[in-house]
Amino acid sequence: MQALLWKTFKFLLMSLGALLLLAVLLFVGANLWVLAQTQGRIEHELPLCGPERVGIVFGTSHWTRSGVRNPHFDARINAASRLMRLSRVEHLLLSGDNRTRQYNEPITMWRDLRAQHVRDEDMTLDYAGFSTFDTLARARDVFGVDRVLLVTQAWHLPRALFIADALGLEAHGCSAPSRPVAGLWRLQAREWVARAATVGDLYVWGREPYFLGPLEPLQIAPPVWRQLLDLEPAPEETESP
Repeated sequence: MQALLWKTFKFLLMSLGALLLLAVLLFVGANLWVLAQTQGRIEHELPLCGPERVGIVFGTSHWTRSGVRNPHFDARINAASRLMRLSRVEHLLLSGDNRTRQYNEPITMWRDLRAQHVRDEDMTLDYAGFSTFDTLARARDVFGVDRVLLVTQAWHLPRALFIADALGLEAHGCSAPSRPVAGLWRLQAREWVARAATVGDLYVWGREPYFLGPLEPLQIAPPVWRQLLDLEPAPEETESP
């Protein structure tokens, strides 16, 4: 009897070990797949990003849990405003969470970008960007985007680009320059988990966006320099002698 119990226990232990090993291999394999598919399309120098007509800025809280400004939020805003000044993008799609009246990521991004002299007509707010997947699905299906520059941190870009590929978007990544901050390893570790979950969302469970809505193509205003050229009077024609 004891021998039978030991054999059963040993079988269960080996089975659990095999399942754990398989889970680890799938986890690591999913992350390596995402990284291998996307690393060649991430630019770390802002002046070399783009040019693209549309840049997506991904939302995040502008405050940390400790009550200080979120450096990752500020880095995305600073990168987006500089890309506009450098004419590397013509229009910004500000996509974030607005589940409650008190929490509104797109409005906060819009206010901070206005403070950095980005024109209202150069920004569109997406209030239903509840996740990276939702932001990109809505960019395609609601705002009619097919080519885009993704503006966020380097550790977030591989997952965002991988999702964009799965949705049929032609996307490149622009890494928002960020200073070293405490606790960054937690975000990077969480991103490894998120990448593995994304592979499951896209190719196993068939994830759908939380909310879409009617098509609202982006209205992209001509840049300031082009408007100034349009205002210049045409040279007067001279008659031939």
